[in-house]
Amino acid sequence: MSLRRADSLGGRAAVVGIGATEFSKDSGRSELKLAVEAVRAALDDAGLTPADVDGMVTFTMDTSPEITVAQAAGIGELSFFSRVHYGGGAACATVQQAAMAVASGVADVVVCYRAFNERSGRRFGSGVQQREPTAEGTALGWNLPFGLLTPASWVAMAAQRYLHTYGLTPDAFGHVAVTDRRHAARNPAAYFYGKPITLADHAASRWIVEPLRLLDCCQETDGGQAIVVTSTERARDLRRPPALIVAAAQGAGRAQEQMTSFYRDGLTGLPETAVVARQLWRSSGLSPADIDVGILYDHFTPFVLMQLEEFGFCAPGEAADFVAADALPLNTHGGQLGEAYLHGMNGIAEAVRQIRGSSVNQVPGAATVLVTAGTGVPTSGLVLGADG
Repeated sequence: MSLRRADSLGGRAAVVGIGATEFSKDSGRSELKLAVEAVRAALDDAGLTPADVDGMVTFTMDTSPEITVAQAAGIGELSFFSRVHYGGGAACATVQQAAMAVASGVADVVVCYRAFNERSGRRFGSGVQQREPTAEGTALGWNLPFGLLTPASWVAMAAQRYLHTYGLTPDAFGHVAVTDRRHAARNPAAYFYGKPITLADHAASRWIVEPLRLLDCCQETDGGQAIVVTSTERARDLRRPPALIVAAAQGAGRAQEQMTSFYRDGLTGLPETAVVARQLWRSSGLSPADIDVGILYDHFTPFVLMQLEEFGFCAPGEAADFVAADALPLNTHGGQLGEAYLHGMNGIAEAVRQIRGSSVNQVPGAATVLVTAGTGVPTSGLVLGADG
């Protein structure tokens, strides 16, 4: 089982194209159109055409099916199409599935995409308003009647315990928000371009659900993002320097629920992230000391701190100081707090830019980037690296 040994996927596939729409609060067009725009932009970035594509991967939450996007984008026959569950936790897993398809010969060129009108249409931050009966929904039935109605309220439970356990105050979360917004302020594609914040701004922002303030919560965004994956050999002949998929992993912890895993032994960590971390380090042969840039899923600031601890960048309870010290370049695109909330797909694109050397907040010599997906849910992660 891969839970106990390294896998052999690393180095066999690469990301060769990235493309996105603008990030806005009101796109003025359908989610299908956003998806197609992003797919075409990613193919153009790679120097490929729709005719080259034979695989598609997206999220179960996406409203634009793989075959529909393929048809609208001018893509022909498909030999592989797939979806990954668990909201933002699916982001890196879409690339993992694409890499597995390429490495096994099931497909040659696979496009991963995510597109939604998450601000002008369905707003995930509004919580569960209507749901068909499912086994998954049963878990929410234990929490909704007591006022835990939104993602912010679910995360607040773990965040409060984290602060209590380590003797911290909500100000500890501010370092993540300030770091993200500092990078977003220099990123023309970011919604908060030119709008950095201070720790004082964070502390003055209104409560959403204690201990989370407004500036601890990510945006709600309209937009689309696409990623193109092909074999390492083919990648070397294409338009852009490839970002090698050094390692990829999915993870679900014991007693895992979808953001309401309150019956675990403890609430101060993210066991699903620990599963991903062990597999990424085991399969890549790398350690935290080898990572040049961290693109960590930041729907809520407390879970960024917990991810740093689960991956071993610092000891439990020390992540706030780690971020404050700028010990690791973090979310150089501005993250979902500052650039856009695209369920983590825009973070993968930023990792590719760092490997290419084209980020607006470029880290000199960046050759190895860690990317994570949504936390509090079954999740995934990637290590991307430079070729050679």
